[in-house]
Order: sequence, then structure tokens, then C-alpha cells
Amino acid sequence: MHKLIGIGLVLGMLLLPAGAMAATPLATVETNVNQLLAVLGNPALEGQDGLRKKRAAIRSVANTLFDFYALSRRTLGPNWKKFNADQQQEFITLYRKLLEGIYGDRLLQYQGEKVKFIKGVSLSDTRAEVYTAIVAASGDIPMHYKMYLKDGAWKTYDLIVENVSLVSNYRTQFNSLLSKDPPEKVLTVIRDKVKDYL
Repeated sequence: MHKLIGIGLVLGMLLLPAGAMAATPLATVETNVNQLLAVLGNPALEGQDGLRKKRAAIRSVANTLFDFYALSRRTLGPNWKKFNADQQQEFITLYRKLLEGIYGDRLLQYQGEKVKFIKGVSLSDTRAEVYTAIVAASGDIPMHYKMYLKDGAWKTYDLIVENVSLVSNYRTQFNSLLSKDPPEKVLTVIRDKVKDYL
């Protein structure tokens, strides 16, 4: 995946602040993307110590602001019911670590790219989409966030980058695994992959 697309996916995962009750979805995205870019571009955060602090910040923000339960259910789709309660909980935990590892690595490659904040579209009182684009030398990379209102805060439940859905992309991969292997085998595969990011 293109480096900038990876950055875009992670930006989408880290946008939504607790206490965003009064903010519109677009304002929420714009404020928090700019704050995140400021951290990534902070010249004081260099070397191994700076890298550790950035990774810790990425994990903290992602764990606080991204609804991994909703993401996990949507990613597995009908296969969610094949997992028992304990397996579902482990899948959520492992999936979170996998995404943080994969996209966290790409986010750390940030080199000052800018983001355009285009528009927010209200779909209902609790659903919205926010359209943005990463400004790249090769051309703008469109990216939009599917969001919903939960406990007074806007959260992302899917990310679309260059017409590719994060949820759909991973659903295809997991559906392929689950077509031939039971949930426990799939969890074992993810456990092995997550080890690379611990």
C-alpha cells in the first residue's frame, strides 16, 4: 500500500476526541488531524526516545478514540457469530494491535504532507461522512471517514482511501481464512502477526 494511503488510514483512526459533543464531524476531524500532524512533525521528538513517545501517543489515542468493537463486527460481518464471546473479545484486542502496528509504522513515515478538509455530510442525527484529501506531489489522495455518534462523541467506523474501504479490505482477507479454518485457527494467525509489533 502506498505510504501516504497508510498515513491516511491511520489519521482516520486517530481523529475523534472524547468530549467532542459540541463539535461537528468536520470540525472534529480538522481539529484533531491538525493536532496529530503537529505531533508527528515535532522536531523535539527525534531518535529512539521520540519514536517511543510517538508510538505511545498513537496507541493511546487509538485506544481511546476508535471504536474497535464496531470495526471488528463490521470487518467480520456474518462471521462474527462464528466466534464465541471470549474469541470475539480476543479478536477485538488482536485486531486493534494489528492495525496499530501496521498503520502506526506507516504513520511514523510522515514527512510534512498536508491535508485538505473538504466537507462534512450529515446522513442522519447519528451518522455522517467527512471528506478530505492528502496533498501529495503525485496528486491529491481522496479520503473520507464514515462516522457515527456514540455517547456524545463522533467516532469512525470505516475509512475509505482512494475508494478502498478498510473494513471491506480486511473482511475479504478474514472471510478467506474463515472459509477454510475455524475461528481459533484465525486467532492463531493474527497472534503470530501481532508479535512483529510488540
